[in-house]
Amino acid sequence: MEAFVRGPHHYFLPTTTERDAFGLGRGGRAWPDQTIEIDPADVADAGIDAVVLQRVDEIPRAERLLRQRLGTDIPAFYVEHNAPRLDIPSTRHPLADSDTVTIVHVSHFNQLMWDCGTARTVVIEHGVPDPGALYTGRLPRMGAVINDPVRRWRVTGTDLLPLFAEVAPVDLFGMGSSGLDERFADDPSYRPPSHPINTHGDLPNTAMHAELAQRRLYIHPLRWTSLGLSLLEAMHLGMPVVALATTEAIRAVPPEAGAISTNVDDLIGAARRLIDDPDEAQHKGQAARAFVREHYGLDNFLAAWTHLLEGASTPTRALLTNAITERAYQ
Repeated sequence: MEAFVRGPHHYFLPTTTERDAFGLGRGGRAWPDQTIEIDPADVADAGIDAVVLQRVDEIPRAERLLRQRLGTDIPAFYVEHNAPRLDIPSTRHPLADSDTVTIVHVSHFNQLMWDCGTARTVVIEHGVPDPGALYTGRLPRMGAVINDPVRRWRVTGTDLLPLFAEVAPVDLFGMGSSGLDERFADDPSYRPPSHPINTHGDLPNTAMHAELAQRRLYIHPLRWTSLGLSLLEAMHLGMPVVALATTEAIRAVPPEAGAISTNVDDLIGAARRLIDDPDEAQHKGQAARAFVREHYGLDNFLAAWTHLLEGASTPTRALLTNAITERAYQ
């Protein structure tokens, strides 16, 4: 959503007094003026051209608000943020075989792994607003951003953090990190590492970027995620990256940007080299930034979405969408 609402359209967000899951609106974010909070009662008369969905249970709600049938009376697009979690690779998508709603996957891995049947699918890869080349790497520490690291645990590779903390301190950013020390203590395989794992909570993006950019490198230990936006943001900052070669990360992290492997020992060795060699870290961080700006820049993302939307509804000017955030997923 941070990237999507920066396109050339008007974005209408149904907004309730309660600011609940179906009426969050902007959620306090400083989004452009064309992102408009709207009372659900006014949606039907707002001149909406297309609907962008992010959860299956939004479909009947949107039809009630618009008094139109999605995909029949008005174009509709369902953004699939997640890779399937069960019975992989045979999981049927909730909208499999739909002949009305287009499924928009955020990664080629997602499209590959979901069984969407005869439903139309497209891939629009992530685009990230460029925070700038802020990297200094002055602190011989590692940064990571993981939302809900305690609850998601092995999914996010939280259990791997102590292995990296044998090399240098790990600074963990993201929501839901309270109770991490207790969770480690409950793990029978846990051994206190040589260096601390510090949690910094859910900082605003600008503050988090400034903090991350001071760390020597970024680690991405997630076993199973679609593709973490924070990984792309770290690369935009100019940080070298050490990442598990899982899901879509293999496309997002070239070897010259740091290290990518399914061998954790190899990644730990790469982290040690980058901690010990600031010049190499700087060089690889520059390669990471060059790659991510070319492949995951905002312009490409917005152009792809505009092409898709205007191909279905010409001209597309007003979109009904819901400002749900990543915290609701996985």
